[in-house]
Amino acid sequence: MKVFCLGGAGNICREAVLDLVMHSDFEQITIGDFHEEEGRKVVEWLNDPRVDFVPVNVRDHADTVQKMRGYDIVMDGTTITLNGLSTAAIAEAGCHGINLNGFGEENASDAIFRDHGKTCLPGFGMTPGLTQMMAMHAANQLDEVDEVRVSHGSFRPIAFSKSITETTTYEYDPDLPGRVVYENGEFIQVPPFARPREIKLPEPYGKTIQYIIPHAETKTLAQALSPKGVKLIEVRGTWPKQNMELVKALYDYGFLRNDPITVGETKVGILDCISQYLYNSREGKETELYGYSLHVEVTGTKDGRKVGHVLYHTHPASDGSVADWAGLRAYTRNVGIPLAIATEQIAKGNVKATGVITPEEAFDPAVIFHELAKRQIYIHGEKIEMT
Repeated sequence: MKVFCLGGAGNICREAVLDLVMHSDFEQITIGDFHEEEGRKVVEWLNDPRVDFVPVNVRDHADTVQKMRGYDIVMDGTTITLNGLSTAAIAEAGCHGINLNGFGEENASDAIFRDHGKTCLPGFGMTPGLTQMMAMHAANQLDEVDEVRVSHGSFRPIAFSKSITETTTYEYDPDLPGRVVYENGEFIQVPPFARPREIKLPEPYGKTIQYIIPHAETKTLAQALSPKGVKLIEVRGTWPKQNMELVKALYDYGFLRNDPITVGETKVGILDCISQYLYNSREGKETELYGYSLHVEVTGTKDGRKVGHVLYHTHPASDGSVADWAGLRAYTRNVGIPLAIATEQIAKGNVKATGVITPEEAFDPAVIFHELAKRQIYIHGEKIEMT
């Protein structure tokens, strides 16, 4: 088997590549990236004869397709705004595909993947991805599902990479149509910072106030759980407190509209200026607490009785006590490892559906949980009898 790791020099995707080196059966692992110097550094860091590097620019469609041909799967670590381009190239190259984001640009390539008998799985990291596995694990224990509340705390600097900066500004765009909740058969658009809810995450994270975010789980779970009569799906998230305070202030003062301003003789979006500052500042690159925390609540009925399930996950501490999990890597490994696990599962032929599919269609949650446990990422569950 051969895997092409597009954007493999990025902070998150390189962790997925490391996991493939450590745990997978791939015979060739190619890092394809626009940043050749960083890509070659990653090859040197991994120090494995199966790993090589190919320079690639996804904006050059023909060249990207040519370089991907012959690979079983492309593990796509590019940014949200590039996913439409990257997925089109993967489809034409005749490879399976998977990425981290899953915001819908991939759907345009569905027919091509089907024609080639290939699978494309958009949005498989921690969230979206593992969160759907957790929700389905709970839902599978119920006869009917009433409510699903997915929450996560993403504890990382606000701008440690350009793709993360882009994610931050994208999710809180005031006009974003994809920020929705699912209620009684309808998707209802909500503004930024809607429906605050206190979520208690396991230590060291503790209590957090979380808000509705635009994530794929809302739509994919609505589809998957329709036969069980699901009535409400809400997806929330939070970042470190100082990050949330900054984004809230930017929203309150209109900066998130990214209105154009003139600096000297140059016209530029005000939010683009702020993003560039954060990406190049110490404040944008550091935070006090690193890691990831998922929390999923599913309620419904079993044998005529009201039942609730609460699932959460834990991982090694970021304090340096566990090798390779210190600092920022406690965040990036959490995201990259599920991507790597799903990549190998697809490449091995363990996913039968073709075209653009959802995590719920792809995997048995128990398989993913088992693989994560091998990497010291654990899923915990609690059943609650309700009156």
